[in-house]
Amino acid sequence: MTQQPTALPKPKLGEPYLLTPGPLTTSIDVKEAMLRDWGSWDGDFKAMTAELRKGLISLLGDGSEAYDCVPIQGSGTFAVEAMLGSFTPKTKKTLILSNGAYGKRAVETMAYLGRPVEVLDKGDYLPPRGPEVAALLKADPEISHVLIVHCETSSGILNPLQEISDAVAAADRTLLIDSMSAFGSIPVEPSKLQFAAMVSSANKCIEGVPGFGFVIAHRAELEAAKGNSHSISLDVHAQWAHMEKSGQWRFTPPTHVVAAFLEALRAHKAEGGVAARGARYRTNRDAMVSGMRALGFETLLDAEWLSPIIVTFFCPADPAFSFPRFYELMKARGFILYPGKLTVVDSFRVGCIGQMDEHVMRGVTAAASDVLKEMGVESAAPPAEALAERAKLAA
Repeated sequence: MTQQPTALPKPKLGEPYLLTPGPLTTSIDVKEAMLRDWGSWDGDFKAMTAELRKGLISLLGDGSEAYDCVPIQGSGTFAVEAMLGSFTPKTKKTLILSNGAYGKRAVETMAYLGRPVEVLDKGDYLPPRGPEVAALLKADPEISHVLIVHCETSSGILNPLQEISDAVAAADRTLLIDSMSAFGSIPVEPSKLQFAAMVSSANKCIEGVPGFGFVIAHRAELEAAKGNSHSISLDVHAQWAHMEKSGQWRFTPPTHVVAAFLEALRAHKAEGGVAARGARYRTNRDAMVSGMRALGFETLLDAEWLSPIIVTFFCPADPAFSFPRFYELMKARGFILYPGKLTVVDSFRVGCIGQMDEHVMRGVTAAASDVLKEMGVESAAPPAEALAERAKLAA
């Protein structure tokens, strides 16, 4: 019997919706979970940590028994660095599949670590594809690991994880997944994918608040990672071994964030899990994109690659349009947008995740219509050169 999703509560009076890829709009229950203090070494909090780890592993579905979860204090970038520093070799190359800011950040992280990389840079518009990854791996036996960003939120592109996993597995190499903004709404299933480790964080699709990320890794990979890390605080093996032995975090944990996250995990399950959460986000995206396109806005990406997490729009060419003013006027109507993060064209982003449904997203597009009129923008169409550049790069 399919579980019916619970109704979404309205945010507090005067609290805006965060149309971002996280931090995002959270439920009242998640906020209220942070009103109690917890002792970081106390048995009750150790039980909370155990529940957190078990709950996240359960989201993997079939094959999850081979994996374990290691929470890491800090933002999602801390968890990405922890994964790269703990699981990539110091001599062999790691192939970074880059098509946006977070792929570039992974390359930068590896430079800080002093570890060799190969980079497949697809720009802002296109995903890496299985055949080209397979060709790179065949041509260079020095590549041992491959990193893919599941959803590249700088453009909103949803990368083809399955075909990349298949290509990496066929070449007998090791896959690492940055599923920061996708895990919890888009399946990452060991029964279908072969991966050594993946990362996400508390304030994304589980709809918690910022404060920790987490690494989900194959137990054999965790064992093999002993002594490989560059950092005392970002050593995934050391954190895992300590938690296995004592049930505690090695260093001061974000206790209130953990309490909020457990409430968010329970709500995630009550809504219907990964499938239901992803379905709501896709409905949000479709309602919002349809409404924005009706106003004349153009998405950066073709429909095939639009993620249900966040959507990038070109800024209008109309000289009356100014994103800073558009942002402030939208905020005054209760919606906080996300600036663009592209290198080629001016853009902005609208998130689809968090405690929002399609009715909220229709409110977003209605507000955008009002704001364009107030600004005196006659057309939301993008500059012709932006569309030409997209066509050129996509060719």
